Amino acid sequence: MRERKPLKRRVNLLAKEGVTVVDWKDVTLLRKFLSDRGKIRSRRVTGLTPQQQRQVATAIRNAREMALLPYPSQAR
Repeated sequence: MRERKPLKRRVNLLAKEGVTVVDWKDVTLLRKFLSDRGKIRSRRVTGLTPQQQRQVATAIRNAREMALLPYPSQAR
């Protein structure tokens, strides 16, 4: 039988930075939640609560609309 690795809990970045409300103009914070291809990282990866993940996703979409963040690029 294979042994399982103990689960490593992800650190909540928003709690660590002391952020209560996510602002779409805070591009440096939002970039931490994007992959190198520009995709929004999942909750499982970021360690956020569902409400925080929704706030981050909405802020990223607004920042993309204002051309502050890139849209996801196509893998080739």
